Amino acid sequence: QVQLVESGGGLVEAGGSLRLSCAASRRTLSRYAMGWFRQAPGKEREFVVGISWTGVSTNYPDSVKGRFTISRNNAQNTVYLQMNSLKAEDTAVYYCAASEYRGMWPPTSYDYWGQGTQVTVSS
Repeated sequence: QVQLVESGGGLVEAGGSLRLSCAASRRTLSRYAMGWFRQAPGKEREFVVGISWTGVSTNYPDSVKGRFTISRNNAQNTVYLQMNSLKAEDTAVYYCAASEYRGMWPPTSYDYWGQGTQVTVSS
């Protein structure tokens, strides 16, 4: 099965940017649809965005629309989440996930998960 490792989280001021990476090992990433989720303290895990193996992405929720962009580089076995104009409410642990057979939607389609990376946005 695929193993996923996120990186790129950290502390950033409101209005700043971060780019999260999700690197895959053991299996080639091109066979999976991929997604990003986040979980803020005291809240349920939230689906942020998914991307098909061909690079088509799901609709972004209004909370991140126009600020977050998902992309993938199958040759490098990596998926990215570019986050701009960060807000305090974006503070969460961000997880990447892989869907082997069921595509990028719905959020219950994902089979494999990374360990998460913390993003903290100071206001």
